[in-house]
Amino acid sequence: MISPSRSLISALALCGLGGARAASVEIDAMKHDIQQITMSNFDGVISKFRDSAVSSLWFFKGDNKADVSFLDEYNKVAADLKGMAKVCAISCTDWPLFCEKQGVKETPAVMIYPTNPMPAFKYEGKMESKGVLAKVARFIPDFTTKVTKENVDAFITTDPTKPKVLLFSNKKTPPTIWKALSSETVFKRTVKFGFVSEDEKDVVQKFKVKKFPAVIMQRGSKAEIKETFSGEMKFTALKDWVNLHSESGMGDKVASAGGSAQEESIEESKPWLVQEVPELTAKSQGDVCFKGEGLCVIYLKEGEITQAETDMLSGLSKKFTSQLSDRGAKMKWMWMNLAIETEYKTLFEPAMLPSAVVFNPHKRLRFTKLDHGEDNEVEGDEQSLTNLLDKVLGGDARFKMVPGQKLPGWAKRDAKKTEL
Repeated sequence: MISPSRSLISALALCGLGGARAASVEIDAMKHDIQQITMSNFDGVISKFRDSAVSSLWFFKGDNKADVSFLDEYNKVAADLKGMAKVCAISCTDWPLFCEKQGVKETPAVMIYPTNPMPAFKYEGKMESKGVLAKVARFIPDFTTKVTKENVDAFITTDPTKPKVLLFSNKKTPPTIWKALSSETVFKRTVKFGFVSEDEKDVVQKFKVKKFPAVIMQRGSKAEIKETFSGEMKFTALKDWVNLHSESGMGDKVASAGGSAQEESIEESKPWLVQEVPELTAKSQGDVCFKGEGLCVIYLKEGEITQAETDMLSGLSKKFTSQLSDRGAKMKWMWMNLAIETEYKTLFEPAMLPSAVVFNPHKRLRFTKLDHGEDNEVEGDEQSLTNLLDKVLGGDARFKMVPGQKLPGWAKRDAKKTEL
């Protein structure tokens, strides 16, 4: 029979062992988001992916109190960056030679491995989740495009096989999850990610965004399909949503003639395909007006069109499209800068600007002009455009033939490359 004193000593010893076990670093795959590695799989987990992925590696000793207390902090980093970066750990108790080769003498220590060609380095900040997280996130590659009024249409229409995904944010720079999505191994070849700051009022208004953040995808050969993300703004949810359409990306570059290293876009940008009211130019005239059915309603300006004018014309377009839906007639809406297209200014001879013409590009080239009145008292506004179209649809408009049935020459414009 065991004496009570020996039973007590055994119980205390067991409690002591339990206490020691509780004070060790134990990374549980069911409880933690940290990936524990070994010396033998370091290359397969981290080194192999240095071209595309950012990694961090925590060197720890199982019985070190500082490491025990750092476990939860480091796991917060792993949870926040799940899917975006590799957050790993290795035991220096089990692999002392590996830690020694990496120059680790004390733990906890964290090494950060940015993408090549940047060298790995030791994290020198406070051993807290906030600091480690910020340092790792800083090195996640950013393949997003800052979208502005100047490049939005080019961004949407360049590389038509690739879906375009736009984040509208009240922040100034892309968040970590957006950078991570843009640099994801498959997405960086098949999807284009844009970032729109709240300050870009014209772009925000164009996409009718009312609250931030918002994510909109536009896809299709003419960017005709638009979809708004309605899930949780988390990396995994966004990745799954984007992934549904990423397969349509067929690669974005082809070698130029002669096999040179220069790369060219498969299809040049056609911004007019996605503009509510496109500009009529030498490049756009076929798609916008002169090919296909319908009459061309051309709003004439001496200079650039304003957003208010675009909204006005867009509203009229929707109004008359609805009225014409049962009559088989079609009207295409556009605008022309007569300060540049001077030969068309000579052809149309507007009494004042802004003005408008309705152009019939089929069979016999002819057009009818907005009547500004004997004393030019009628402005080129929504009401006068409505009156012009009512006359055309009512058969009361007088059309003038284009002299010689030949269109005037188009202005030659500098091929200015839009920064994407």
